[in-house]
Amino acid sequence: MESLHSQPLRLLRRAEVERRCGIRRSTVYRLMQEEDFPAPVRIGPRAVRWRESDIDAWIRSRPPAT
Repeated sequence: MESLHSQPLRLLRRAEVERRCGIRRSTVYRLMQEEDFPAPVRIGPRAVRWRESDIDAWIRSRPPAT
């Protein structure tokens, strides 16, 4: 049974991930290769999306900017 506080699953396109995280495509894929960024969900043969909850958690885990 779902909690009343649970959010519906929302999938983000790469451009939205870049905007939210403040990083570019090459950095997204480099961090994924280093296993320091959430893996995307494959939604088609040539399409991926990232779970919004994974991206939000990654952003919260980063040290604050100085």
